[in-house]
Amino acid sequence: MPLEIESKFYVHNLPAIEARLKTLGAVCRVPRQLETNLRFDDAQNRLQTERNVLRLRRYDEARLTFKSGKTSANGVATRQEIEVSVSDFEQTRALLEGLGFRVFFTYEKYRAMYELEAASITLDELPFGNFVEIEAETPAEIARLAQRLGLNPAAASAESYHGLFQHLKSARGLTARDLTFDTFSHQIFAPSDMKVTLAD
Repeated sequence: MPLEIESKFYVHNLPAIEARLKTLGAVCRVPRQLETNLRFDDAQNRLQTERNVLRLRRYDEARLTFKSGKTSANGVATRQEIEVSVSDFEQTRALLEGLGFRVFFTYEKYRAMYELEAASITLDELPFGNFVEIEAETPAEIARLAQRLGLNPAAASAESYHGLFQHLKSARGLTARDLTFDTFSHQIFAPSDMKVTLAD
């Protein structure tokens, strides 16, 4: 399976990062739009136990993704990934539920996707804050691109958005299952709530 090598960076000034991307000649592959993600597991929670991910995403198109358990080092997550485009989001959800899977976590974000030097760089706005996600061929390349964007490589996080949300729930005593804009409108959270460091 192909490898996914990526880091997340918590930022305050997302427009400034986007301006730097444009100055560096990055190409916008998908303009800013709402992205909806559904995470699935079976009744025994075997995927989570084995640190695997089964996700259905609606963004520029509908995509079904499987990710193996990740390894993390110096804020970089590495894992195997299989992703396929699907023609119908709702029918794919029904298929997965028919196979015995259930949605255990829904999360939303506004995302714009850029390409720079063969790396994928996304600008993500979530209910708990803004992030830059860099996916490249090596950890060294992620660190180099982070510096070019004015980000501190030492602030990289290997956590998934689900993992960051779990830290937030624990820090704030939250009971919400899902990370949606309706649920968390008008709330402000600190980086320490998610165990991340400001990168810009």
